[in-house]
Amino acid sequence: MLGAIVGDIVGSIYEFNNHRSKDFPLFGKGCDFTDDTVLTVAVADCLMNNGNYAEYIKNYARKYTGRGYGGRFAQWVESDSMEPYNSWGNGSAMRVSPVGFYFDNLQRVSFEAKRSAEVTHNHPEGIKGAQATAAAIILARKGQDKELIKTHISKLFNYDLNRTLDEIRPVYQFNESCQETVPEAIIAFLESTDFEDAIRNAISLGGDSDTLACITGGIAEAFYGGVPKDIAAKALSYLDPDLREVVEEFRDWRSLC
Repeated sequence: MLGAIVGDIVGSIYEFNNHRSKDFPLFGKGCDFTDDTVLTVAVADCLMNNGNYAEYIKNYARKYTGRGYGGRFAQWVESDSMEPYNSWGNGSAMRVSPVGFYFDNLQRVSFEAKRSAEVTHNHPEGIKGAQATAAAIILARKGQDKELIKTHISKLFNYDLNRTLDEIRPVYQFNESCQETVPEAIIAFLESTDFEDAIRNAISLGGDSDTLACITGGIAEAFYGGVPKDIAAKALSYLDPDLREVVEEFRDWRSLC
C-alpha cells in the first residue's frame, strides 16, 4: 500500500493546481499526506486487527482532521450514524489498496473490497471502483501481464481502457467519481515503464491528482515489485510516527507471507 501513499503525497500539491506534464519534482514544495493516506492506513490497520471498517475509518478521520475529506464523508464522520450514504465517489478506490495486498485470492479480494467500500460508498459505482482497483493489484502481485490485467478489468467492470493518456489529457477535468477516476488511473499504470513513471503518468492527467496517483501507485507497487527505496524513504518521512508504525507493520507482515 506504500505505493498508494506515495501517489497521494506526490499528487497533493497538484489536486487544485493541475500539472499536465510528466516533468515535475517528484516531491515538490508543500507536499503532504492527505485523506487518501489516512484512510488507506485505516483500512490496513483494520485488516491486521480484524476490525470493523466503519469504526476504523471514522476513528482515523477524527484523529487526522483537515486532510481534505469530501463534504458528505466529513458529515458522516462527525455524525453518530454508521450507515452508508450511497456515494459513488473515488474515496472507496483510494483507500482500498491494502485489501489487494492482504489477501491472496481474487475472490476474497473482491469480497473484502466490497466490504471496505460499502460502509460509506454503497452505490454500485463506489463498490465497483474499489473492486476494480483491488483486482488490478492482486493480479499484478500474482505476476499477470498488463494485457491480462487490462482485459480482466475491462470485461468484468466495463471500463474503457483502450484510451491513451494523450487522448485523455486534453479533455480530462477534475472529477471525484469512481467511474471517471479509476479507469484513468489504471490507464496511467498500463502505460508506465516503472513505478515512478506510473506516478508521473497519473499526475500528468490533471483532475483529482492525489487520488489518481494514489490508485495508480498501489497498482504500480504490486506490478513492479515494490516502491524504490529512495522514494519509499522520502514518502515515509512525511508521515507522523503513528501512521508510519502501521505502514511499517503492514509491510513487515506482507514480507513474512
